[in-house]
Amino acid sequence: MFDDAGVRGWLHVAELHRPSAQVTIDPDEQLPMGSIYKVPLMAAFCRLADAGLIDPRRRLTLEPDERVPGPTGVSILRDPVTLSLRDMVILMMTISDNTSADAVLRAVGPDVVDAMCRDLGMPGTHIHGGVVSTYSRLVAETGAPSLDAALAHVADNDTVVPPGVYDPAYKASTTPADMARLLRAIWTGQAASDDRCAFMREVMRRQPWTHRLASGFPYDDVTVYGKTGTFGAMRHEAGVVELADGSTYTAVVFTKAARSDNRLPRADAVIGTAARAAVEELRGRQGT
Repeated sequence: MFDDAGVRGWLHVAELHRPSAQVTIDPDEQLPMGSIYKVPLMAAFCRLADAGLIDPRRRLTLEPDERVPGPTGVSILRDPVTLSLRDMVILMMTISDNTSADAVLRAVGPDVVDAMCRDLGMPGTHIHGGVVSTYSRLVAETGAPSLDAALAHVADNDTVVPPGVYDPAYKASTTPADMARLLRAIWTGQAASDDRCAFMREVMRRQPWTHRLASGFPYDDVTVYGKTGTFGAMRHEAGVVELADGSTYTAVVFTKAARSDNRLPRADAVIGTAARAAVEELRGRQGT
């Protein structure tokens, strides 16, 4: 499936309550994760809220000169916006708003997120400075005069992308296995309190994008929770699939396309088809 879609693929799909039942492809390889870093950021935020170290209702005003580039949410607005930290978490997770995510990250602290990842047994996950750090390094690595020029450079099939662009060492990075572990912790109440974990699950249920993981499960009686991530030729999604009979699976699929076009529908769709094939394989094993 990955070859036919023109991508390199990494995959970790497992039964939620029996994680040893899994289908994997290179699940421990560390990769840039794009906006998927917002999932551990959300979990760290919820832990701080549980400990009384952060007020979810604290309101911040985001000024126009604080905008972080992005195609959605506060990132595209031109006037001051005042929101609670909790609502910023909702925006960063549902429509992947980069400006909200940056404000939440500044409130939480990247070291706190990385410490939580270590505590939950996710040694391959480091968020560094989130999307702001990733973008600044991209500009430096491409030698481009601006972020727009850097993004255009990595999207141009006629140019050579510097090898450091996809090096996970200094970018928000993780492994499919780590993300599956975090999702399981959120779904089983280990990542935070029961109420906060319920909040995280509800937020992930409201992501509107259906072109990746959800495209493999186009049924009204299947619930897909997810968070997409995109960086250059890389397209990812980490989520949970809940079938009509209640059986539930963590599903993490990372891809890197052979081409750099901004729009590659087959590269998006293979995330869903590969996850569905893995789920069907696991269900077939149950019946034998």
